[in-house]
Amino acid sequence: MTHILCKTSDIEDPGSKSFELKIKRKTQSIFVVHKDGEFYAYYNKCPHTGATLEWQQDQFLDMDKALIQCATHDALFMIDSGECIAGPCSGDSLQSLPLIIQSDQIILDI
Repeated sequence: MTHILCKTSDIEDPGSKSFELKIKRKTQSIFVVHKDGEFYAYYNKCPHTGATLEWQQDQFLDMDKALIQCATHDALFMIDSGECIAGPCSGDSLQSLPLIIQSDQIILDI
């Protein structure tokens, strides 16, 4: 099943955007990060507590826009892998989601 999320131009580079989608009959919060021309998607759920990550709507990156940052515990995650490199869930990872980029559209492919 595929979901068209938005146009590639709708997310700044670097930047992020959240989405609420029905996945397997359940509403899920996900987010997409655009960094260095690449796009990455993850469930919006910290592996430590299950809390959502953003500190403001569509704001998932740290001040330098170099890492994903959990607003609850300040845990830091690599953008390209979702691996936690600092904080209470160090060594854990965000759950990634597959994307297709086609004709300037970002498509979730699950």
